Amino acid sequence: MSTPSSSSPSSSSFTSIAKSRLSSLASHIMGSPSTPVFSTSVVPSAPEDPLFGLAQAYRQDPSDKKVDLVIGAYRDDNAKPWVLPVVKKADDLIRNDPNLNHEYLPIKGLAEYTSAAQKLIVGADSPAIADSRIATFQTISGTGAVHLGALFLSKFHPATPKPHLYLSSPTWANHHQIFMNVGFTLQNYPYFDAKTKGLDFDGLKGSLNSAPKGSIILLHACAHNPTGVDLTQAQWKEVADIMRSRSLFPFFDCAYQGFASGDLARDAWAIRYFVEQGFELCIAQSFAKNFGLYGERTGAFHFVSAPGDGAAQNNAHVASQLAILQRSEISNPPAYGARIASRVLNDPELFAQWEDDLRTMSGRIAEMRSGLRQRLEQKGTPGSWVHITDQIGMFSFTGLSESQVKVLREKWAVYMTKNGRISMAGLNTHNLDYFAEAVDSVVRETS
Repeated sequence: MSTPSSSSPSSSSFTSIAKSRLSSLASHIMGSPSTPVFSTSVVPSAPEDPLFGLAQAYRQDPSDKKVDLVIGAYRDDNAKPWVLPVVKKADDLIRNDPNLNHEYLPIKGLAEYTSAAQKLIVGADSPAIADSRIATFQTISGTGAVHLGALFLSKFHPATPKPHLYLSSPTWANHHQIFMNVGFTLQNYPYFDAKTKGLDFDGLKGSLNSAPKGSIILLHACAHNPTGVDLTQAQWKEVADIMRSRSLFPFFDCAYQGFASGDLARDAWAIRYFVEQGFELCIAQSFAKNFGLYGERTGAFHFVSAPGDGAAQNNAHVASQLAILQRSEISNPPAYGARIASRVLNDPELFAQWEDDLRTMSGRIAEMRSGLRQRLEQKGTPGSWVHITDQIGMFSFTGLSESQVKVLREKWAVYMTKNGRISMAGLNTHNLDYFAEAVDSVVRETS
């Protein structure tokens, strides 16, 4: 048996070393007087989300005449959620499929869903598909698609420092948080003209013309949220010309394809035009509104590479990086909503029925727009109300002031955001007269 050398630690020295390491570990865990330790006391209270606050106030209001014009979800003529008939059919088919299982989807999502979503947004005959220039990932609805794109651009946009990201003024409130959370500096470009209650196109063009080269521009493909004001095809062409000349990067958010006009191709026109013009761009796509799959969180993110030598290989590199980002955030997207959308998108008979359902929803909203304008004009309500029918989609900027909105809520139990935005889906044949009467009364009182 060998004898320990003089350099070998004794049993007492082992104990000493162990005690020292334990003491160091405890100090690391518990903190030391000179080391700040995280405490919940340093976390301030976040402000309440104004939309959720309004929704709660509406639910607690005892009035039997109360009107909810806040919610960003479709309602039928009885103010009830509407499950699309085609979704019911697809749901039955899926539930009764003997091969149904609940295994993980791939990181990119359900393949037959992502390929169909691709065709729907850019067109089945798009050269971008034929040339393998689109990387598509299934996402947690449109919100997740915007976030995945924002995260990707924050890591891989080559500009140093990071480019500014431009949002329309106004825009969907969540856009600000999503892009700021991944480190972008935000700028606004003019969009809504409060005087005309339409588009400030000159202001928009001026802002794009002065934006630093390489800036990212967030664009609403159709049914602009929250204003309901859209560009014409001629205006989109002008925007594309400016963005090409200024080397600006388009990021399209498309939450209302088919829901806005009832025509899927018309609502995707701007995106398809930009792809046709050879832009490299991002697209966030949601199926919450046009399928009524709000709670299923069904969306897709598309990165479209510009045409040219090596485009397909470059896009494959993009897809590989998106896979890493997706893996680190959600690993695998949820399956059920994607299965429903996929079943409809890939079945010609179900697809045709879906188009009918889209026309039903968009048609009812258009009827509410024309009905509201007609009633206000018949009453001689001060001001012009042409903008109600000029705007499109779920939301309308009414032009009502914050003080008028306050009176509508307190006196008439009519709930809308303080900037005067209303959800047209909250109007129906049972409350349209009441709402028109309320608006007429409040406008006259404050004119």
